[in-house]
Amino acid sequence: MINYYFDQDTVQEILKTPLFRQVEEDDLIWRVEKNGQYYVKSAYRLCMENRADNSLLFRQGEWSRIWKLKVPPKVKNLLWRICRGCLLTQARLLDKGVNFSSMCEESYEDTSHVMYDCPRARKVWQDCLLISKVNSVMLRNNTTAEIIFVLLQERSCVQTELFATVLWSLWKSRNLRLWQNVTETSQTILDRVRQLEECE
Repeated sequence: MINYYFDQDTVQEILKTPLFRQVEEDDLIWRVEKNGQYYVKSAYRLCMENRADNSLLFRQGEWSRIWKLKVPPKVKNLLWRICRGCLLTQARLLDKGVNFSSMCEESYEDTSHVMYDCPRARKVWQDCLLISKVNSVMLRNNTTAEIIFVLLQERSCVQTELFATVLWSLWKSRNLRLWQNVTETSQTILDRVRQLEECE
């Protein structure tokens, strides 16, 4: 194989390498991990920390609070997408040059509107008895991500899990309305939250 790929001078140099004849069996070692094992997660972390300028990608917040929630992975994923600013709302699509009409006749659709400001969302927060908590945090924080991180930090486990699953159910309801023309009541949205909690 060496003869096939290299010229004769290079072949001779390769064959002179001491390890070529001394080592009977190679060991694969990944120096990033203490145990020497390779993990995609550690390779990704290495690339993000050392190889790329990721300062533009950094977002403030205690991300571990999202991953520690006792909710289904799809709920955690949604929270992560909201906090990273990559949820495909009308505002996000317009930023990308995609013409997209809002699902809500009331307003321009951004993440904050879908999750908190829309009359349908406000009714859901009222019915699940979290409206005062959501309102008080919204008064002190500007972005949807800030609101999520503050609520995850300030509330009990039960309340944070309820809060997270309500966000997911609101997003699900928005998508059902957009793609299947199904309009849900706040009771239906909360029933889906309860079903999700029972499955856990």
